[in-house]
Amino acid sequence: MEAEAAESPPGGVEAALSCFSFNQDCTSLAIGTKAGYKLFSLSSVEHLDQVHGSNEIPDVYIVERLFSSSLVVVVSHSKPRQMNVYHFKKGTEICNYSYSSNILSIRLNRQRLLVCLEEAIYIHNIKDMKLLKTILDIPANPTGLCALSINHSNSYVAYPGSLTTGEIVLYDGHSLKTVCTIAAHEGTLAAIAFNALGSKLASASEKGTVIRVFSVPDGQKLYEFRRGMKRYVTISSLVFSMDSQFLCASSNTETVHIFKLEHLTNSRPEEPSTWTGYMGKMFMAASNYLPTQVSDMMNQDRAFATGRLNFSGQRNICTLSTIQKLPRLLVASSDGHLYIYNLDPQDGGECVLIKTHSLLSSGTTEENKENDLRPSLPQSYAATVARPSTWSASTVPGYSEDGGALRGEIIPEHEFATGPVCLDDENEFPPINLCRGSQKGKTKHS
Repeated sequence: MEAEAAESPPGGVEAALSCFSFNQDCTSLAIGTKAGYKLFSLSSVEHLDQVHGSNEIPDVYIVERLFSSSLVVVVSHSKPRQMNVYHFKKGTEICNYSYSSNILSIRLNRQRLLVCLEEAIYIHNIKDMKLLKTILDIPANPTGLCALSINHSNSYVAYPGSLTTGEIVLYDGHSLKTVCTIAAHEGTLAAIAFNALGSKLASASEKGTVIRVFSVPDGQKLYEFRRGMKRYVTISSLVFSMDSQFLCASSNTETVHIFKLEHLTNSRPEEPSTWTGYMGKMFMAASNYLPTQVSDMMNQDRAFATGRLNFSGQRNICTLSTIQKLPRLLVASSDGHLYIYNLDPQDGGECVLIKTHSLLSSGTTEENKENDLRPSLPQSYAATVARPSTWSASTVPGYSEDGGALRGEIIPEHEFATGPVCLDDENEFPPINLCRGSQKGKTKHS
């Protein structure tokens, strides 16, 4: 469910924010700047509460928070090959890992941590940060495009399977095996996203005109939506609502599109016995005799609702969230603003802008309010996992004490916990004593 942006601003114009991302359940927003990073809570429309801010690491270009926990992952331009994992409420570094090339994106859920480089994907077990698998046989992925399902029971991974076509590789992050490949688009992929259950996968190509939704894990096409016909656009974010009823897409244009995922039926309902209904039937019948591209276009659904932005050409991300019991459309932009819209889930139409927040002003902070109420934190990670880990770097085949998983070596499968572990309580971090404050677990530079 995450939406994030960390690319260079268009036209070479310097942006206020270097990166920004919503967390997995869209309850928090993280931003990175030249000065550091900030985390915000999204529990209110009128007030934007700053949960945490840090200036210790400058030039942050990736910042990801794990749900509403105290775990945050940061990557800086000063060390673009190094991932830093922090317990921000305790103010300690849990661990850091270095990789063979620049880190392009990071994805988190309660079981896995995914690090995407241009030519490799690293899969860690988030409970102890053990490196489980290095996926090397991937085409060059210069934007770090990848997706990780947030459902703890599956942990599916999706990434591009081709440089020239819109092929998607679906990978099982639990069994560490490829599930299937999906021929999603003719053109190169621009965006992919799982729904909250990990049962659906949405995708868009670089043209940005058509958005498709596939079932997981079999890869069958379920929906096809048309964003527009007049011009090609760059899709910057693609996000399902938590209940999977809606899918929103933002781009470099001034319009955010929201599509409704209606219940699938085997046959279309009967049209009313009117002239319009009769003509509709005639068009549908005629589409069977038209070229495939034209026929597909006639069967594509249009946007259920839209959100109008007062800008275009700026990097932005969108998400759908329930705030104060009402559905909202949220858009964060690289100029340092968060826009909140009301969404009518029944009738759709144009979403109404109700609040604009500045992400660079000081705002209200929660940290000082919580200092006196903060309970003592555990000193051991053992209490946070379902059973103790007996792993030792010196006894695991394919693992180097100073180098992590070396290129081409096989990473053994991890013994899974007996049940899901909830990680969104601050008492369950800092989890790891394994590599705190050290470079243990580095991957050697090539």
